[in-house]
Amino acid sequence: MSGRHRTTLLAASIGVGVGVAAAARARARAEPRPLPAWVEHLEPDTEGHRGGSGSPLLLLHGIAVTWRTWKPVLPMLERHHDVIAPTLLGHSGAAPLADDVVPSVDALVEGVIGELDRLGLDTVHVAGNSLGGWLALELARRGRARSVVAFSPGGAFGSNFRITAMLTAMRLGLDAMETFGDRLERLALTPRGRRVLLYTQVAHPERFEPAELIADIRAIRNAPVLRPLFRVLTDHPMRELADPGCPVRVVWPRKDRILPFRHCGAPAMEKLPTAELIRLDDAGHVPMVDNPEAVSRLIMEITAEVDQRAGQPAQGG
Repeated sequence: MSGRHRTTLLAASIGVGVGVAAAARARARAEPRPLPAWVEHLEPDTEGHRGGSGSPLLLLHGIAVTWRTWKPVLPMLERHHDVIAPTLLGHSGAAPLADDVVPSVDALVEGVIGELDRLGLDTVHVAGNSLGGWLALELARRGRARSVVAFSPGGAFGSNFRITAMLTAMRLGLDAMETFGDRLERLALTPRGRRVLLYTQVAHPERFEPAELIADIRAIRNAPVLRPLFRVLTDHPMRELADPGCPVRVVWPRKDRILPFRHCGAPAMEKLPTAELIRLDDAGHVPMVDNPEAVSRLIMEITAEVDQRAGQPAQGG
């Protein structure tokens, strides 16, 4: 695929894959029907979630969305773990960054560490997706992770052009969200609309619940950290992590159109020389929707091994 076509794909997506493509806007405009009452009154919980029992497992979401991106895997993970799924600072439902804090990956990491300290947790298992995967690796660098499973972690790019194109696409997508958000919510109600909106995010848009997509659309419109974060992500890319101090598994879905392995995964693995790499079939950038069973298994294989070595009893069944 040419560089021009790759950029077009990037420009069609932000967060949950809400497109800025003209087709999406046209379809949204073409459906003037009022939204169903349940959509009008939808008030999704975006602050955070905790549930289950066992060793602590922290789940970190990608840029622009909320903890809810992990909902498909919670029933399986909570049988074995005390699952903590916060919404990152500056994102919808979470506290904003302090006025004197410059938005950055490090600032988000410090926010997560502050939450762990508040909960009295020194180390935890960590799983993260996209930006959340990058944060998970940074927690390992700071000695706060018992294990890390990172799904398409952000932060590594084969060229400056690619990250610039992606961030430009995100800004365009955010513009579209602010202008067409209510119309895109209407688009999310139809199977065809979800295919348009989620093309770059998942391999199986039909598995994405309309209510969850609408919740994500609203979250993106209510995340004040996004624009300032877009401006600084290129300044401090992922650093090498030669000795993470814990097992690290990197999972890269083969149908990831946001961070394709060739352009983002291969550079990431160069910075993670001791990490295990697994390619996940038939899944996109947000694999929790495409294959929650595989995602849960890939996390729990690592956590179970670490817990067994630590002499911690198995939980659930």
